[in-house]
Amino acid sequence: MLATLAAILIVSTAVFASLEISQGAYGQQAPVIPASRERTVSVTGSATTSVTPDLVTVQFGVDTEAKTAKDATSSNAQMMNDVVNAVLNSGITKDEISTAGFSIYPVYNDSVPDPTIGIHKSVLTGYRASNTLYVKTTKLSLAGNIIDAATGAGANRVDNISFSLSPDKQQSIQDDLLNKAVLNAQSRAGKAIDPLGQKIIGVKMVSLSEFNMPPVPMYYGAKAMADMSTPVFAANQDVTTTVNVTFLMGDK
Repeated sequence: MLATLAAILIVSTAVFASLEISQGAYGQQAPVIPASRERTVSVTGSATTSVTPDLVTVQFGVDTEAKTAKDATSSNAQMMNDVVNAVLNSGITKDEISTAGFSIYPVYNDSVPDPTIGIHKSVLTGYRASNTLYVKTTKLSLAGNIIDAATGAGANRVDNISFSLSPDKQQSIQDDLLNKAVLNAQSRAGKAIDPLGQKIIGVKMVSLSEFNMPPVPMYYGAKAMADMSTPVFAANQDVTTTVNVTFLMGDK
């Protein structure tokens, strides 16, 4: 019995000693600061770069009118085929041409007075077919040639010419700007809290803005002679991205 009591005493002592060691080790860990007691500073960082567009989109179309919808559509198709062939001959491939839209609708004349009562009424005069194409290419130097080829072959609308970034270039610029914007936010936060005797000890939240590239300015030159191409020039554009970062701060 004495041997049994001695064994129990030894085991109990070992257990209490283990608990004290465990509690002591836990007490030495860094305390967790409740969210309500966190000290934070929120900063907006930004980064800007000047970008040269590498993609041009030219949108143009053919509008035709006829007495019947069938005639308007047939005439439009013939003219558009001529336009497409002319654009292809200017150095553009079929993969770079897409249909933006096609529509056909009735045309009314509202200025014809009723012969019996003299009141103006709408009179169906025919149908209008409208076919719109756009060319998207990285061959920026061909922008003027595309316009000339299309209008020379029968296109009676040039709706829009815009310059933008190809997906690969856009992704590369976005990644670079994002990195610089975060570093800018960190620098601004450090300068703001330094006089307060604080330093950045962590990050609580990061909010990213959408990559934004405003429309690139474009300039047209009038055709002075029939054998001269239409000059089209794209200017560099400043692109900016911003990030909102909330930093955790602590005593120096």
